[in-house]
Amino acid sequence: MNIANHVERIARQAPGRKAIVFEGQHISYAALDACASALARSLRTNGVRRGDRVALFLPNIPAFMLAYLAGQKAGAIVVSVNSIFKSEEVKYILNDSGAEVVFTTAELLSNIPREQCPAIRKTVICEGQAANEILLGDWLSAGRPPLKTEDMAAGDAAVLLYSSGTTGFPKGVTLTHDNVITNVRAAVNCSSHNSKDRLAIFLPLFHVFAQNYIMNAGFEAGATLVLFRRFVPDAVLDAIERERVTMFFAVPTIYIALLGANVPKEKLASVRYFFSAAATMPQEISRRWTELYGPPVHEGYGLTECSPCAAYNHVSKHKFGSVGTAIEDFEVKIFDENDRELPRGEWGEIVMRGPGVMKEYWGKPEETAQALRGGWLHSGDIGRMDDEDYVFIVDRVKDMINVSGFKVWPAEVENYLYQIPQIKEVAVYGVPDELKGERVCAAVVLKDGAQLDPETVIDWCREKLAAYKTPARVDIVKELPKSATGKILKRMLRQQQ
Repeated sequence: MNIANHVERIARQAPGRKAIVFEGQHISYAALDACASALARSLRTNGVRRGDRVALFLPNIPAFMLAYLAGQKAGAIVVSVNSIFKSEEVKYILNDSGAEVVFTTAELLSNIPREQCPAIRKTVICEGQAANEILLGDWLSAGRPPLKTEDMAAGDAAVLLYSSGTTGFPKGVTLTHDNVITNVRAAVNCSSHNSKDRLAIFLPLFHVFAQNYIMNAGFEAGATLVLFRRFVPDAVLDAIERERVTMFFAVPTIYIALLGANVPKEKLASVRYFFSAAATMPQEISRRWTELYGPPVHEGYGLTECSPCAAYNHVSKHKFGSVGTAIEDFEVKIFDENDRELPRGEWGEIVMRGPGVMKEYWGKPEETAQALRGGWLHSGDIGRMDDEDYVFIVDRVKDMINVSGFKVWPAEVENYLYQIPQIKEVAVYGVPDELKGERVCAAVVLKDGAQLDPETVIDWCREKLAAYKTPARVDIVKELPKSATGKILKRMLRQQQ
């Protein structure tokens, strides 16, 4: 068993099929597999053995996929590092994981404090030039004979993906070969990836969504991956039209941005399938998208800790506002604060178990035991389940606002605010209040050319919502702070108050 077996299989069956399209380059499955095997040999020659950690501090370039596959073939544990991290953040992850080899670029090299990371033995430059450094081409040329892929056990660690670290330091989520392979195959079954598909990847590959649900699932199906460094709307839309992309994967903020830009329908005419994950899709946005572009935006739900998919809003019966039902071999339930299952319709914490659930938090047994208590992965998300087993997410536990003892879920208020025509984006969050404990605040981004004053927004909410849910303050802002994956960073909004 090895994650990299999917590329090997397609390289045998259809060697000339395009695996990657990137900035005018076309890379076949045969070439990708051969280069990955050569690079794996160089890893082995330079001392990398089973279980050693190999870090990828890379943007969205083909070298990420190549180094990922090479690390898997060598039996290493591949560590993904956010490509926008600076030296202190990079240092923490490299030291926490004990990475010995780092693949990076000349541009990012200065953010690797090698003198403060004693485990690092080699850095390999995958793009650009840097004096006295190992270049990716050097290791590809030296990788002879190609390394035979390691046969790994199902429970062997394959990747370390670090949590976003919104509270405290990030935790290394340890996923096994079996975790990834079973989840990727479930993703293919859910979303019906196939060998004729062309998948757009502009979400960051260091994140579990792009890495598994798009990249690895695309390879599993033998599809073609149309890769972008980042989401630049005009460039991505032009390429979708030119390359006849059939599958579009994004986060809600990207759908919101495209709706706000009034993208012509013909730009997306080749796309047969839209998918959203990594954050809750506002129902109003989902409805508006389907009205304009046709196919519904299918949604998945999960966490980095479950590889990531645990639930899917099925093609056979799509429900607006839901993230669907449990995927194959997974169970999803709603628990109360005492870890007891709640009746259908009641709100509680979403918990799950199944083959995709992580092995552990790297080097953190206490946190692992807490997250996996009772054999269930505790998500920290609040939701409910209907009589047909469809899950509806209410919000994150940590984002819940307590106003004089009343619970306010930001997502509920946001769904109402998206009904205001002038609003392009919104984030609802809580800030401390001496009398009420917390008060509700909203940051609003308007559509281009739109005008709206805060009092109008507050008055509109008073007519639609209970008084305790109505924002006490509304700020009209130019943009909302976001992570590299497009998630709105509410902690930064709270800190600004």
